Amino acid sequence: MAGNEWINGYLEAILDSRTAPGGGGGGGGGGGGDPKSPVAGASPRGPHMNFNPTHYFVEEVVKGVDESDLHRTWIKVVATRNARERSTRLENMCWRIWHLARKKKQLELEGLQRMSARRKEQEQVGNGRPVLPYVIHGHYADAGDVAALLSGALNVPMVLTGHSLGRNKLEQLLKQGRMSKEDIDSTYKIMRRIEGEELALDASELVITSTRQEIDEQWGLYDGFDVKLEKVLRARARRGVSCHGRFMPRMVVIPPGMDFSNVFPEDIDGDGDGKDDIISLEGASPKSMPPIWAEVMRFLTNPHKPMILALSRPDPKKNITTLVKAFGECRPLRELANLTLIMGNRDDIDEMSAGNASVLTTVLKLIDKYDLYGSVAFPKHHNQADVPEIYRLAAKMKGVFINPALVEPFGLTLIEAAAHGLPIVATKNGGPVDITTALNNGLLVDPHDQNAIADALLKLVADKNLWQECRRNGLRNIHLYSWPEHCRTYLTRIAGCRLRNPRWLKDTPADAGADEEELLEDSMDAQDLSLRLSIDGEKNSLCINEPLSSDPQDQVQKIMNKIKQSSALPPSLSSVSEGGKNAAEAAGSVVNKYPVLRRRRRLFVIAVDCYQDDGRASKKMLQVIQEVFRAVRSDSQMSKISGFALSTAMPLSETLQLLQLGKIQATDFDALICGSGSEVYYPGTSHCIDAEGKLRPDQDYLLHISHRWSHDGARQTIAKLMVAQDGSGDVVEQDVASSNEHCVSFLIKDTKKVKTIDEMRERLRMRGLRCHIMYCRNSTRLQVIPLLASRSQALRYLFVRWGLSVGNMYLITGEHGDTDQEEMLSGLHKTVILRGVTEKGSEALLRSSGSYHRTDVVPSESPLVSYTAGDLKADEIMRALKQVSKTSSGM
Repeated sequence: MAGNEWINGYLEAILDSRTAPGGGGGGGGGGGGDPKSPVAGASPRGPHMNFNPTHYFVEEVVKGVDESDLHRTWIKVVATRNARERSTRLENMCWRIWHLARKKKQLELEGLQRMSARRKEQEQVGNGRPVLPYVIHGHYADAGDVAALLSGALNVPMVLTGHSLGRNKLEQLLKQGRMSKEDIDSTYKIMRRIEGEELALDASELVITSTRQEIDEQWGLYDGFDVKLEKVLRARARRGVSCHGRFMPRMVVIPPGMDFSNVFPEDIDGDGDGKDDIISLEGASPKSMPPIWAEVMRFLTNPHKPMILALSRPDPKKNITTLVKAFGECRPLRELANLTLIMGNRDDIDEMSAGNASVLTTVLKLIDKYDLYGSVAFPKHHNQADVPEIYRLAAKMKGVFINPALVEPFGLTLIEAAAHGLPIVATKNGGPVDITTALNNGLLVDPHDQNAIADALLKLVADKNLWQECRRNGLRNIHLYSWPEHCRTYLTRIAGCRLRNPRWLKDTPADAGADEEELLEDSMDAQDLSLRLSIDGEKNSLCINEPLSSDPQDQVQKIMNKIKQSSALPPSLSSVSEGGKNAAEAAGSVVNKYPVLRRRRRLFVIAVDCYQDDGRASKKMLQVIQEVFRAVRSDSQMSKISGFALSTAMPLSETLQLLQLGKIQATDFDALICGSGSEVYYPGTSHCIDAEGKLRPDQDYLLHISHRWSHDGARQTIAKLMVAQDGSGDVVEQDVASSNEHCVSFLIKDTKKVKTIDEMRERLRMRGLRCHIMYCRNSTRLQVIPLLASRSQALRYLFVRWGLSVGNMYLITGEHGDTDQEEMLSGLHKTVILRGVTEKGSEALLRSSGSYHRTDVVPSESPLVSYTAGDLKADEIMRALKQVSKTSSGM
């Protein structure tokens, strides 16, 4: 407790000030003052002497003290209590001050919480409605893939910036000859990365690049982008000519923005001569000169010569050895200038990587070969703070910065050098072309031609007027690469993206059905249970648009009025619906205005692709549906909060026929996802019943997926691509019965002659068609749907549209299925895979040789996936459901 004695000193002083004559002591509670004194807390010496030591202690001293120290002091005083009044008063004061300090911290915490809540409230706009982002911007392949999915689910434009593109990296690795394509893919998952970039291109409205070279030589390697086709499609769009669903993302060059706050402002019109400053610093104290200057100049015999500066890591691609050769073989250049090489940090060359060590060893040998001692500086160490000082030193010495890399994607060091007033010499391959064009502050050279490098350096060093002009141009135009300029250009481009906010955000009232949710959502609410008993059927709902009155009689009267209104259905709901059923069978006895999905806490999605050889649904699919129903309904508590959805590649007519065969009501499902995700239906909902009483798809979903979709364009293109190579005729023919407005279905004549999904997707992308293509129904159908449509994206739409969390969805599928099954297995939902249900699917037609693997998309083991033991029984399905719920809860 010796460390707390200083606190005791403060407390002793407070007590002494209380007992001293004229002591200014009021305000200390808990025995801190003398209740018998009539002047406690007053100061007879005037207001300027009104000092309260207790307040001072709490406000100034305790403010920086851990409350545990005060608490330990209080404990110590209690432990050493004696009969003296002084110890009792000290104990009470310690207790009082300790609680004052705790209360002060608690008030500060509450203030921060209130401030945080206020900020959240200020950020919430739209009267409580969902607020969607203006755009979604994805970087790299992985985030680009995620951004594409989010863009499709939320229906907002996507912007992409690709860094270190996969196809370009694969090309470079293959040229090195050290690894085969298979080894590269197993090490870097390069094929999955490339596909992620292709998917991001499919969904992007805008692609931001740093240079034109990135557009022509890097993005030009991808199937999803063609410079000539992009120009043609853009011209057609400007003239109002249909592009038949073809689209190419717009490529724009927005150079990275840099922070120039650490750059000392230079006099643009000055000559930049700082040699006198260097001379004056040589005899000064070491503190007057930046340490890195001394570190560089110790290598040089005549440090007052102009400095040729190269700053890069010792990588073979940076081409430092060619620079040293050019400098060593040009005697006029050696006589006029020094060479400074900043090649990263090193302690022992032998401990460096093989590539870096080889470059450094070669540089040292070249220095010795050309006898460049005293003319070349190559310091071993520097830190990030030294870099601006290195640029300043080179600028003061009227030097030149050079980047001789074989290929430079952008060239941030060129921007940094220009900001410090250095003219530049740079490679003509890559980003430096754009930089020198914008800044007009240097020369471009062929990195393989050492004579051209030497001539360019000599020209800038020897011609003072040219050097001054390049310096002036660089400083004048450097704002083009500043962070504010980057943001301004970026936001201008973003503003040009077309908004695609979902229509239902405006059409659906925020409080629609709020009262019926209040009555029906919570199955444990007593009032809710009583209402369920008064209404025939669990799926009936009341559309109450006004808030319930606090008077119970008024509530009952309003509910009875709603029941009477719902019993008088419009004539249109009594007509014949899809498939020859009447409205009572197709839509239920009472039609809800909005889907019951709004009130579900769990959704069981049955997506088992069980088909016969001719593509018709097998009886095993019916058996799966019935067993899943039994499994869920065996738990009364679960059945009250759960709903069902059926996801299939069949059209609605065949789906209803299948359900009728198994004597299953369509209204047993909250949602029907048909046509491989091209249509979504809500049986028993007026939202999906037309004027003739027929089931119709969710119109908002159709509008959602219509982006960049052309039914005729997809149909004609697929028909041309699916011509047999041997000239035997068409491999497919259109299946009109299985097609709809957003799905083109083809019947496959010979599966041995069809192309894989990878091959088809590549050809469609090269033609600018962005869509989902899949083989389904036991490889008997080829279906083409919009890019934003799929069975997996339909589940995300249910979340965005109706608020049903994807994490509360349970996907029930088989071991095999359609080629889009992999997409469904990925996500936050739980998955139960039924063993032995599907003997074969369409996966054999999914990938070409050299493509990525299934394990690159779907993990082999996951806490979100469980398997049945092979017995298609309700008990086994329930066991698997409980298992995946348990394992996923531990994530």
